[in-house]
Amino acid sequence: MWRDLAPLGRDAGSHGYRRYAWTAADTDCRAWFRAQAEARGLVHEVDRNGNQWAWLGDPLAGDAVVTGSHLDSVPDGGAFDGPLGVVSSFAALDELRRRGARFTRPLALTNFGDEEGARFGLACVGSRLTAGQLTPEQAHELRDGAGVPLPKAMEAAGQDPSALGPDRERLARIGAFVELHIEQGRALDLSGDPVGIASAIWPHGRWRFDFRGEANHAGTTRLADRRDPMLTYAETVLAARREAELAGALATFGKISVEPNGVNAIPSLVRGWLDSRASDPAALDTVVAGIEAAAREHADRAGIELSVVRESFTPVVEFEHALRDELGSILRRSSGGRPVPVLGTGAGHDAGILSGSIPTAMLFVRNPTGVSHSPAESAAEDDCVAGVLALADVLEGLACS
Repeated sequence: MWRDLAPLGRDAGSHGYRRYAWTAADTDCRAWFRAQAEARGLVHEVDRNGNQWAWLGDPLAGDAVVTGSHLDSVPDGGAFDGPLGVVSSFAALDELRRRGARFTRPLALTNFGDEEGARFGLACVGSRLTAGQLTPEQAHELRDGAGVPLPKAMEAAGQDPSALGPDRERLARIGAFVELHIEQGRALDLSGDPVGIASAIWPHGRWRFDFRGEANHAGTTRLADRRDPMLTYAETVLAARREAELAGALATFGKISVEPNGVNAIPSLVRGWLDSRASDPAALDTVVAGIEAAAREHADRAGIELSVVRESFTPVVEFEHALRDELGSILRRSSGGRPVPVLGTGAGHDAGILSGSIPTAMLFVRNPTGVSHSPAESAAEDDCVAGVLALADVLEGLACS
C-alpha cells in the first residue's frame, strides 16, 4: 500500500508532496482509497462534503467504530502526515481479519477531505462541514490563490457542491472515532516509546495581516519618502517570535503574498498569514494581541494601513476521557501491562473537529526527528508496524467480541 501511494502527488524537484484538495493529485489519492476499499470487499461511499468512507457492516446500524485520517498535504509536505493514518487503518483491518476477529459493531475507514487547507486556506474543511462548524455559505466563499471558488474546484473534480453542509445523521451513527497519526514532535522519541495516546490539542488559529502602503519605483524613491509595507511586515514577524517566546507559545508567519510583486517595485500590499498555538486560550490571546499591537505600532509610525482578520480558530480540544482511558487499558493489556504515554499536541486534526460531536481519540506513532510538514518527515518501519498493531488492538477492543 505504501509503495502504491508514495508516487501520487510527489514533486520531482522538492521530493515533497503537493496533494491539494480537488486537484489531479487529490483525485489519484481518492482513487487509491476506493481501490483499497473495494479490494477488501468494503462498501465505498463519498458523503455530501467529499469525505470518503469504506464500510464493513451496515452503515445504518449505528454505534459504528470509525478510523482513518486524510490524504491531502501541505505544500511540499511529507509522506506520513495523514497518509500513515489511512494506510494503517486498512492494515489494521487486514490484521484483525488475520486474527479471525468477529465484529459486533460496524466499522468504517475514512479519508477526510481538505484537512490541511493548503489550497483554500482553511484547515479541516471536510470535517468542519460535516460537524456544522463551517456553513455551506462560508464554504462557497472559499477561494484558492488563483481565485477559483471551492464549489467550482469540486465540480471540476466530479463532486457536487450543492449538497455541502452538516451531516448530523451520519455523525449520530458513529459511536467512536480513533485517528492514528505520526507525532509532530519528539516526545515519543525522547521517552523511547513507539506509540502514544493524545490527551488534548492546543487551541490554535490563523490570522491574516494586510499591510497597505504605496507602490513606487525601487530605484528612484528616496528611503525617507517610502511607505513600504514590507518593512512593517518584517517587524511584525520579529515581534511574533518575541511574543511567542515570552508566552511559551508558538507563532509562525509561513505564507505571504505581495503586490505588485516586482523586484524593482516597492510593494503596495503585503499580506501575511499568522499561525499561532498555545497550551491554553489565555496564552494564545496574549500572543496574538501582542503581535497585533506591535504591528499597529510599526504601521502607524510608517504610515501603513493595517487590517487583521481571524480566518479560523479551534479552541482547546480535550479528547473524551472515557474513550482515551479505554484505549490506555486496551494497549496496557496488549503490551503486558506496560503503560502507554499520554501527550498533548499543538497540531490540529479532524479528530479535534469531530470531538465536539462524537467521542474521539488519537494514537501517535514515534517520529525520530520531530520534523513534519516537510519532505524530511519520517518514521521507522518497525514503529509504523507497532502503530498498526496498536490500532488493531484498539479496534478489536472497541468493535469486536
